[in-house]
Amino acid sequence: MEKEAPSGINRLIAAYRNSVAGFRDIWRREEAFRQEVVVLGLSVPLAFWIGNSLAHTGLLVGSILLLIIVEILNSAIEATIDRIGTERHELSRIAKDLSSLAVMTTTLFPLAIWGASILSWLGLITLS
Repeated sequence: MEKEAPSGINRLIAAYRNSVAGFRDIWRREEAFRQEVVVLGLSVPLAFWIGNSLAHTGLLVGSILLLIIVEILNSAIEATIDRIGTERHELSRIAKDLSSLAVMTTTLFPLAIWGASILSWLGLITLS
């Protein structure tokens, strides 16, 4: 007999517990995630300092959060592929490489946003 899925507040509690377990797992296993969380911690006060509006500050912080989200999805894909099997398979390689590519291309977003913002803050360019 299949166990009934929780609903209401119990579903929210179960989802929270699963998310905490996921955070614990990725923190332990993924150095890139730990590095990105450190960058986020450093970037929040800096974003408030160089951001010229609340929206600009949100964009700066959000760009780092987006990178972390894609890193989490990359780690989930890698774990799923590893669960399927340890033997080498071309489709497994492609899936892992594509999820890695997603992280790499997402890295361009905060680099562009932060780069332009810092250049503007230094007075070297004008953002309008």
